[in-house]
Amino acid sequence: MEDALARLKKGTLKLYALEKELPPEDAVRVRRTFVEEERDADLAALGAFTIGIDRVVRRNIENMIGTVQIPVGVAGPVQVNGEYARGEYYLPLATTEGALVASANRGASAITKAGGADVRVVRDGMTRAPVFAARDVVHAKEVADWATAHFADLAAAAETTTSRGTLLSVAPYVTGTSVFLRCAYDTKDAMGMNMATIATAEIADLVEAETGARLIALSGNMCVDKKPAAINLIEGRGKTVVAGVRLSDDLIQRVFKTDAATMVEVNYRKNLIGSARAGALGFNAHAANLVAAMYLACGQDPAHVVEGSSAITTVEATGDGVYVAVTLPAVQVGTVGGGTGIDTQAACLRLLGVAGGGEPEGTNARAFAELVGVGVLAGELSLLGALAAHHLARAHKELGRG
Repeated sequence: MEDALARLKKGTLKLYALEKELPPEDAVRVRRTFVEEERDADLAALGAFTIGIDRVVRRNIENMIGTVQIPVGVAGPVQVNGEYARGEYYLPLATTEGALVASANRGASAITKAGGADVRVVRDGMTRAPVFAARDVVHAKEVADWATAHFADLAAAAETTTSRGTLLSVAPYVTGTSVFLRCAYDTKDAMGMNMATIATAEIADLVEAETGARLIALSGNMCVDKKPAAINLIEGRGKTVVAGVRLSDDLIQRVFKTDAATMVEVNYRKNLIGSARAGALGFNAHAANLVAAMYLACGQDPAHVVEGSSAITTVEATGDGVYVAVTLPAVQVGTVGGGTGIDTQAACLRLLGVAGGGEPEGTNARAFAELVGVGVLAGELSLLGALAAHHLARAHKELGRG
């Protein structure tokens, strides 16, 4: 290791090449020591971790120097009445924001007291949208029409790349001489971006060969990946999840110290009017908080919080209380691949009973998506209740966020 460190300092060995010469843990230690000495920084805390890194350095990260640990709490138990997730669950939440787990826990308690949250996945399709250049607008229309007429050929090409993924649809969009083909896939228990990208490359080759259009980029930003976009809010991306619960007047008073009419008005004026006035793409109280906390705990790509937070919260008055629902059009999750195999994240997936591939395929990822929806519902209920009762500032102060 001393020789490797000396060679790094001389410039004859590159940081990224350490794993080719040393076992993973030694490579990480040498790299961290080198950076510490180069920048006179104490990075010892990054070197304390429990995860096995042999897989991590091959599949999850480059130039690893250690880990950053995030506290994980649980909210629950919460009763879930889903199509794929049914029963009582403790939801793992990774966060550094004081009051978040307590808030979600209060919402989970209300849901359970009410008999549980109903939740469904109403649409499922991971998208990738290449952009092609046509000669003129007539050619652009011909390319779009060809793609529509030859869906079976495109599906066959895509499915040569995967034994699990299935092409569900191809939606063409023409802008001048640019042609976008928004391809949607069933990716089973994988989140599916790699699967969709590789399959779409085969589709692009076929489109070029058959239409004469030129592929400009395999992603033309109409997918839309990790960016706020109305198309994801409208058409969905990944899994579209809806979760709802009926709360009685008595339960609202006991748990949230407010009443149904006030919760309805807070949601109307804050989540609906306020969001519309701000030009927001999400109409919710703090969906991103719960999406981020569950994604981090369970090995999901945290950048997909962008799409996951484009949620709509509705509160409707009933005869004896309210019906509160959340709609999440773009929940991009998987239970295999990516960060799901890291030890600590896999443990959280096991806590939920959704680790690995489901039987039949796809059921674990859909169950996890339902649990994310219920987690968001719990968070929305609690924050709306706190705002309605004017308890928000007090709760944050008591839980160390003053």
